[in-house]
Amino acid sequence: MNVLQLLDRLREFKSEPALIANDTEINYDQFVLGVEAWVDKLAKAGVSSGRVVSIEGDYSLPAISALIALWELGCVAVPLAPDSKSHHELFREVGSVEYRICIQKDDGDIHATGMTANHELYKKLKDRSHPGLVLFTSGSTGPNKAAVHDAAFLLKKFEARKRKFRTLVFLQMDHIGGINTLLYTFSNGGAVIVVPERTPEAVCTIIERHKVELLPTSPTFLNLMLLFGGISRYDLSSLKVITYGTEPMPEITLSRIAEELPEVKLQQTYGMTELGILRSKSRDSQSLWVRVGGEGFETKVVNDRLWVRAESAMLGYLNALSPFDEEGFLDTGDRVEVDGEWMRILGRVGEAINVGGSKVNPAEVENVLLQIEGVSDAVVNSESHPITGQTVVATVKLSTDESIREFKVRARKFCRSHLPNYAFPSRFKLSQQDLYSDRFKKIRS
Repeated sequence: MNVLQLLDRLREFKSEPALIANDTEINYDQFVLGVEAWVDKLAKAGVSSGRVVSIEGDYSLPAISALIALWELGCVAVPLAPDSKSHHELFREVGSVEYRICIQKDDGDIHATGMTANHELYKKLKDRSHPGLVLFTSGSTGPNKAAVHDAAFLLKKFEARKRKFRTLVFLQMDHIGGINTLLYTFSNGGAVIVVPERTPEAVCTIIERHKVELLPTSPTFLNLMLLFGGISRYDLSSLKVITYGTEPMPEITLSRIAEELPEVKLQQTYGMTELGILRSKSRDSQSLWVRVGGEGFETKVVNDRLWVRAESAMLGYLNALSPFDEEGFLDTGDRVEVDGEWMRILGRVGEAINVGGSKVNPAEVENVLLQIEGVSDAVVNSESHPITGQTVVATVKLSTDESIREFKVRARKFCRSHLPNYAFPSRFKLSQQDLYSDRFKKIRS
């Protein structure tokens, strides 16, 4: 599917709802008109095929329609979300952004930057006459890398028609998961529903008010929803599917969500900025075993590490060497267990803790800690140790008023009955701060 084919499909849905934001419903006819208006506005501003243009703002009709318009013009879009605003100047420089679209409430302004984009990856897109997309990695394992995608390859995944959903967009527009959500929803005639803020209360309110059917989010945010207690206080009966990814899911969180929402299908997803979102299927709603791959993707496991080759993979980085091997496979850096066609994502290779030669998976220790009464969140990482090399350290956030000394007594007793000796935390720390990032992922640094 190319952009013109996507627009033709959008026109099929006519008066059906395409976007709901600030309690205002926009149908597909209005959405397409919004795209066409941006095409004219961009052309009058001198924006032509091959130009690199940032879209600075959160989900809205102007932002989303500008993205489609840029692709229709053959441009390279660089979405920049509000929570990364402190990095925007650097991102524009790395991306050689030639024009900025600064989104206002109901519109957006276009500004030329004076920069010229001449990177080889941009030239490759121009030679193909294909639109592009630049997404920045999270920077959790080093500097933010700028991944350049051929948008035509990303769109190809959505040629086949799938189920239509009323979908709450949670992952932001500068995240590969956010882009995937938009393209899936629009290509199937669903409704994209924007939440005013990413809090459990706001999300539960929007689900109830607008009959959301699909919620894509992270395990950390699902844990916050459980702590908030809104699942029982709001009418969430419209929910059909919750998809979760971006980090390992604690078994206890998955079990509790499944118990609270027994009619909802819980689906693990897997993807990376560099690869796109792989097709996936969970063994069942309470299982952490997942099958990933499918058409357009190939997977292999080498020394317990997942490698992926994808048609939708990025062309490369603007500011780093290519991470692909000679066959086009990418080492994802994720450790996995394999059971036939199923695999379980254990976490990042660099996060594993080596205690005297025994490997400790931080996510498994966190799963145990979350079962202790009064623990609202937990993060596990390592510290160096003169004898064992590394030792396990647990930082916890409590919903109780007890001291660290009192908590240690309970925690040590519980951990001894649930963890092997080498995985037992040697030190506990209390935190009053959130243990997750603005993107609702655990911070293990």
